[in-house]
Amino acid sequence: MTAKGTLRGMTAVFVGPTLAAAEVAARLPGARVLPPVAVGDVLALARRRGVARIAIIDGAFEHMAAVWHKEILVALERGIAVWGAASMGALRAAELARFGMRGVGGIYRDFATGRLIADDEVAVAHLPAAYGHRATSEALVNLRHGIARAPMLGARTRAALVELARARFYRERSWETLLGDARSAGLPRRAIDELAAWPKPDRKAADARLLLRRLDDPRPIAGPTGAPLRVPRTWALRQLEAWLARGRR
Repeated sequence: MTAKGTLRGMTAVFVGPTLAAAEVAARLPGARVLPPVAVGDVLALARRRGVARIAIIDGAFEHMAAVWHKEILVALERGIAVWGAASMGALRAAELARFGMRGVGGIYRDFATGRLIADDEVAVAHLPAAYGHRATSEALVNLRHGIARAPMLGARTRAALVELARARFYRERSWETLLGDARSAGLPRRAIDELAAWPKPDRKAADARLLLRRLDDPRPIAGPTGAPLRVPRTWALRQLEAWLARGRR
């Protein structure tokens, strides 16, 4: 089943830079592909008719406020299935799983179980929309994953590389920077040279593609259990709704 299949309503996917919008459109035909989610975006969709599913992969957090948890709760309250994976989606899914948000992938599971706790694990710098939100840094979760899987590394070298990666600000993280830091720190040169030539995995992209496959799966998925959500309309939520009604001016 595609997003246009027997599903009643639109599927919206917030993405970039984890995957290119064109890839999402090709993997999930009929979906509405949107840029990284920011404050107000989920609430705006929840106020519309005909929205069946919202999938969050990427989200804004620096130059624009991040999507609020309560926006997602409002969407869930209104019967919209909300999914998350890979990046901002994994964070919010781990935080809101008890309320019915659905998480997919290993990054989501690591946050849900407490193996990962810091938001900057998934943060990357990226170019603006005109350049397809292309990433200009590497997520710490990707660096960790590559370090863990690289066959030429010993346990001490792996641990040292993770600490070097963590020490960098998220905008400075990349394999190139990490390799340079490793050489400066005197880590085994042969192993670092082999790591430089080794093909690096992209854990965030893999989780995002898994989410798209789940969304395209025709098999039914059980809905949330327990009492229906009742989201209090707090002052802050009412102000956000008013901001949306004014056209976000």
